[in-house]
This record gives sequence, C-alpha cells and structure tokens, in this order.
Amino acid sequence: MRERANGAWLRWLVVSVAAIALDLATKWWISSTFRVGQSTEVTPFFNLVLAHNPGAAFSFLAGAGGWQRWFFTAITVVISLALVVMLRRHHRNRLMSTAFALVLGGALGNLYDRITLGYVVDFIQLHWGEHYFPAFNVADSAISLGVALLLWDSLRPRTRLMHIPVGEEKP
Repeated sequence: MRERANGAWLRWLVVSVAAIALDLATKWWISSTFRVGQSTEVTPFFNLVLAHNPGAAFSFLAGAGGWQRWFFTAITVVISLALVVMLRRHHRNRLMSTAFALVLGGALGNLYDRITLGYVVDFIQLHWGEHYFPAFNVADSAISLGVALLLWDSLRPRTRLMHIPVGEEKP
C-alpha cells in the first residue's frame, strides 16, 4: 500500500503531458499552415497569427543577442524541478496539484520550443479595436490558468480539523 501512495502523485503528470501535447500539436499546426507574420481574423477580437518569440513573456529580452535562450532554459528547468517536488508534496490537494501540473506542462511546452527552435511559437492574438495583446500560445494559457488556480487555492478558507478526544462531545 505504501508504494501505491508514493506513486499517487504521478497521476498529476498526466495533466502536464496533456498540456504539452495540446501545446505542441497546435504549434505544429500553425507553423505548418501559416507563414511568420501571417494573420487571419477568426472573430472581431481574436486572430490567429504566427509569431516567433526568442524572449520571454511579452517578448521580454527578445533582442538580447541569443544568451537569453539558455538563461530562460535554465530558469525553466529549475522551476520545473521545483514544481515536481511540490506536486509530490501536495498531491492530495486536487486544486493545487492541477495548478502545479498545468504550470509544469506549459513551462515544458515552451521549453521544448526554446531548446529545439531557439524561440517560442506564439499564435493566439486577442485585440479590442486597435489595441492588441501580445500573441501567446497554449503553453502560456496553461501557465496562466495554473497561476490563477494557485491564487484561488490560496484564497480559499481552510477547514481546520478539531481534535476531539474519544468519549468527549464537541462544545
């Protein structure tokens, strides 16, 4: 029984693998269908656009000359290892584990791009009129959803278990 409990946290990696698979599949599709910079309006506020981002979120350090690729790779590896440790520790908390698994999957999806391509493929573009939000991808969405779930989990009231000795009644 102890072995089963020790491996229980591994089920959360299925969520991470699903996020990675969806991310890589959508990036493959957009990269094989669009040219860099090509944009197609899907709705009045949503475009598909193929963009290559050598930087981090919002193209932070995109023009830094190449060193940022390995810098962001190292940061992602360290954060991913920390997320695996946290998944192992908190695997009984469904909300927190889902959040960690989504962040891990998103981080690894973008890490794959960064290592194999030297940039991250972005393709989802939201806008309102002439105001455009920077393009992003499924991995970024998984990370954002995971962080939102972590915030929600941190704001939830915790139930405290009262210790009531056997034979006594609750006050």
